[in-house]
Amino acid sequence: MLQIRKWAVLLAMTGMLAVPQAVLAQAKPVKVGFVNVARLLAESPQANAANRALENEFAPRQRDLLAKQKAFKDRADKMQKDAAVMGADERRNAENELRRDERELARELEELREDLNNRKNEELGKLRVNLLGEVEGFARQGGYDLIVSDALYVSPGMDVTAQILQALQSRSGAAAPAKP
Repeated sequence: MLQIRKWAVLLAMTGMLAVPQAVLAQAKPVKVGFVNVARLLAESPQANAANRALENEFAPRQRDLLAKQKAFKDRADKMQKDAAVMGADERRNAENELRRDERELARELEELREDLNNRKNEELGKLRVNLLGEVEGFARQGGYDLIVSDALYVSPGMDVTAQILQALQSRSGAAAPAKP
């Protein structure tokens, strides 16, 4: 059985070598491009707009939390100054209250971080889908047979990221950034 497979492989390879040169000459070249998706996610106007929207969405909670942190710090400083003149029970109660408030602030901060990360992931998912749609449209319009986004080495002539960014910027009405 192994012998039959070897013969089949040998015949297939011989058949490939026997392809007339005229057929090979008529073969259409493959047009390949590379896109740096991470760069699109970082530099596209759509990504910048999503980041600004998230900042605006979470700004009130961040301001509120900063105000609470400042008030906590002021109370902790005042308690530390007044500790020498406080009675033992009064000082213990004040310390317990500060610890409770500190835990509450830490919990609120962690909730804010989690909520922000969840929203960032949601927006990143939507943005990724939109950007990949743009890349597909660019590929179809440009007659590309293949666009890759992960490679060990890419010839600079194959990188179409800047062209796609330019198309994204023209669609959003943003000015094109200066080339580095």
